[in-house]
Amino acid sequence: MRLLFTLLSLLFTANAQAVALPHSVQQELKKVGIPLNAVAVEVREVDKHGSLIALNTQRAMNPASTMKLITTYAALDLLGPAYTWKTEAWLDGELKEGVLKGNLILKGHGDPKFTIEQFWLWLSELRARGLRDIQGDLILDRSFYDLPAHDPAEFDNDAVRAYNVGPDALLINFNTLRLRYIPNGNGLTVVTEPPLDGFMLDNRLAPNGGKVNCDNWDDLFQVQPLGDSVVLQGDYALECGEREQNLSVMPHTRYVGALFGAIWKELGGSIKGKERDGLVSANAALFSTHRSEPLSGIIRDINKYSNNVMARQLFLTLGSAINDPEEQNTSEQVSNKLGSMNIERSILTTQMWLMRNQLHFPELVLENGAGLSRKERITASHMAQLLQHASNHPLSAELEASLPILGVDGSVKKRLKKSPAASHAHLKTGTLTGVKTIAGYVRAKSGKEWIVVFFINHPYAQRGQDAQDALIEWVQQH
Repeated sequence: MRLLFTLLSLLFTANAQAVALPHSVQQELKKVGIPLNAVAVEVREVDKHGSLIALNTQRAMNPASTMKLITTYAALDLLGPAYTWKTEAWLDGELKEGVLKGNLILKGHGDPKFTIEQFWLWLSELRARGLRDIQGDLILDRSFYDLPAHDPAEFDNDAVRAYNVGPDALLINFNTLRLRYIPNGNGLTVVTEPPLDGFMLDNRLAPNGGKVNCDNWDDLFQVQPLGDSVVLQGDYALECGEREQNLSVMPHTRYVGALFGAIWKELGGSIKGKERDGLVSANAALFSTHRSEPLSGIIRDINKYSNNVMARQLFLTLGSAINDPEEQNTSEQVSNKLGSMNIERSILTTQMWLMRNQLHFPELVLENGAGLSRKERITASHMAQLLQHASNHPLSAELEASLPILGVDGSVKKRLKKSPAASHAHLKTGTLTGVKTIAGYVRAKSGKEWIVVFFINHPYAQRGQDAQDALIEWVQQH
């Protein structure tokens, strides 16, 4: 009876402390036509029971990229901040006096950030180890992931956009090509990075001196991949100055082959065969292993810059943590059932991790762990509960440091730069058509640290940033 009375007292106290959504926030929402029933807001003090503000917190909503908080927090806890990914080079044939009479095999294990610079250094190491001329093929072993064919146009019918790149066990340089547009007098030069062997750029852009909205500078032309070439067709507004964009213009296998070929030639090597998918053969010998940067650095890129393909790679990696010794029997059963790393295995691992930490989110819907999804769902209350749980974790500083700093960097670099709240909040943002979200921590001038979650699911969601900023400023004053 005494326990029941205590619980009721705590509940009454928590509810008594709750306040309405600040007037400034309501005004901003009203101004842009977003009704209160299209938003969910929770504000609670770190390490305190109850909420200061709670509006529609039990409604399952699309969180967009704030879903990356679940993926990165689970990764920190399950894999640890020092976790690294490996990529292996195998020799299938005899290597003698620099000549490999056989195939070079590259096997990936899901490195989320194997950049062009790292790839160049690794291939330079292969040269230093004595490999020069490859008489056979470049075989790419991408079997670590067991995934269905990826359609980059499925999400928004814009297949070349970097955010639509699909996960791959052998992801190199995010599978993207950087196009840099450089006005030159009345002309235009387009520079491509990195170099790709056999790649051709067909620049048919017409420099245009007319007035345009430079926020949408790339709406005037089209990028059309055609095999090993890319056609640029349309107008380029010279008044927008120098610009750049990262695009995905080749399938993974062809991209890695073209990149390898360009770098290998630059390093003085040669290869007779072509790139192709395959497996490490039984007779192959391990030649070199590349290690990624640690997970602590990876999650900073994922959260600060909302990198979708990196988040998807990390989410798939979570499946390897299902072999936790604490759940050995279950893990063995799941491993036998699911086999290689795949989405189902990662979803199950995440659900088991949440349950083990007594985080019961029955409404949670996971699709890829990145938030680039029309299906993923979570309530504002449970997102706040996740952040509360994370704040008490031994690695809480690592997670918070991975979040964009308001007015300073990442996806909130340009928000509230001149506000007293600048530099006083670490916030993950999320943006999709019809979705605008934030979730993270705000340190008030009183010294209190608050958890803030603000979801908007509405056709006018993109207009809701001022309302979110008004809430951040209001919380920072408390």
